Amino acid sequence: MVFPFSLCLPQPPVCLWRWARVPRSFVTTTFVIEAMAAANAQLRWKRMENHKEEEDDDSSTASDSDVLIRDNYERAEKRPILSVQRRGSPNLFEITDRVEMGQMASMFFNKVGVNLFYFCIIVYLYGDLAIYAAAVPFSLMQVTCSTTGNDSCGVEADTKYNDTDQCWGPLRRVDAYHIYLAIFTLLLGPFTFFDVQKTKYLQILTSLMRWIAFAVMIVLALVRIGHGQGEGHPPLADFSGVRNLFGVCVYSFMCQHSLPSLITPVSSKRHLTRLVFLDYVLILAFYGLLSFTAIFCFRGDSLMDMYTLNFARCDVVGLAAVRFFLGLFPVFTISTNFPIIAVTLRNNWKTLFHREGGTYPWVVDRVVFPTITLVPPVLVAFCTHDLESLVGITGAYAGTGIQYVIPAFLVYHCRRDTQLAFGCGVSNKHRSPFRHTFWVGFVLLWAFSCFIFVTANIVLSETKL
Repeated sequence: MVFPFSLCLPQPPVCLWRWARVPRSFVTTTFVIEAMAAANAQLRWKRMENHKEEEDDDSSTASDSDVLIRDNYERAEKRPILSVQRRGSPNLFEITDRVEMGQMASMFFNKVGVNLFYFCIIVYLYGDLAIYAAAVPFSLMQVTCSTTGNDSCGVEADTKYNDTDQCWGPLRRVDAYHIYLAIFTLLLGPFTFFDVQKTKYLQILTSLMRWIAFAVMIVLALVRIGHGQGEGHPPLADFSGVRNLFGVCVYSFMCQHSLPSLITPVSSKRHLTRLVFLDYVLILAFYGLLSFTAIFCFRGDSLMDMYTLNFARCDVVGLAAVRFFLGLFPVFTISTNFPIIAVTLRNNWKTLFHREGGTYPWVVDRVVFPTITLVPPVLVAFCTHDLESLVGITGAYAGTGIQYVIPAFLVYHCRRDTQLAFGCGVSNKHRSPFRHTFWVGFVLLWAFSCFIFVTANIVLSETKL
């Protein structure tokens, strides 16, 4: 699942709205699972047909009946299980092959649909990289510029900093941010020009750090509230956060693009829908606990975009090691993900412009694609470190496409193709409980409404400024 690094916590409606967005995200998750099963069925059927053609070709070339009998016996011994299943009761829709969303788009969409799919993925990955490129320097700036001399308390509760405030000597805070951004780019940018491999243990370590950090923040907030030191008195409703509301909520529950890697390795998929629903319930409970402890522990005007920075205060955390761990937590976790996402974006660019049988010149493959991958998000991060807006825009536009639009069109086209290929009598065992076409239309209507609503609010907000 995707955990947001910037939580829009000051307004309670954000937390409550996440509860309302869960059913729609769950609906599209079941759509993707159904499309995965349909894609597996098509791939399996093609393999079976190819194997049958090979058997027929072998049989037609045999002239001796004894040789033919012996060959048939040997083939029966070596024949894959899938070929045997065809004579029995085949389960074509078993999810055994990892079929990524790009491959499913190629199977079920036309050329225009495939290009639009990759465009949406690329925009989302650019947004992700821009968020990561801004989050690390921003965290370093907040921790180091707020820690001067022997004072290690970091961010102060009632101090509002501007980018033009002094950091060290003549350097302003924005100058420190740009320096950290340059260092971040120089250290991690070169990975974009190569392939990132063998990151299993690194990812396990960062996942462990995430859970430790989240658990520590929740416990510290609960202890502070329990001691009567909670500063938060959130209003019943505050519509000032509506501008980024939709985007943050989409970003919080978006996992559809990762489902093939998550679902395929599951050994028993008998109750897959129930397992996914339970997963959503657990994640929702976790988000609710994290969000509500935050808004009651800290004042709304003091909550920072990077929630971890709220714990870099001496009055919240007495132990300096814990303060620095939480304050610098995004630096470690995001830094390990940045090269992986950058390589993923670079490969998507290659796939988008790839032509059958063609190869790229060395300069294009090794220089142009990595450069157009790295430069835009770094430029965005150079211009702004407003993480709340970056998360909101990324989620509201590209995120809406990935979470709602693409799954809806995938399931619609896969159902149509499955019916044409296998007939009406074949049933997809992983078919979504939301099988009526109404749900596809409802999801698309909801996505369109979100797009219009967010765009209108952004335009109106900018007009007022």
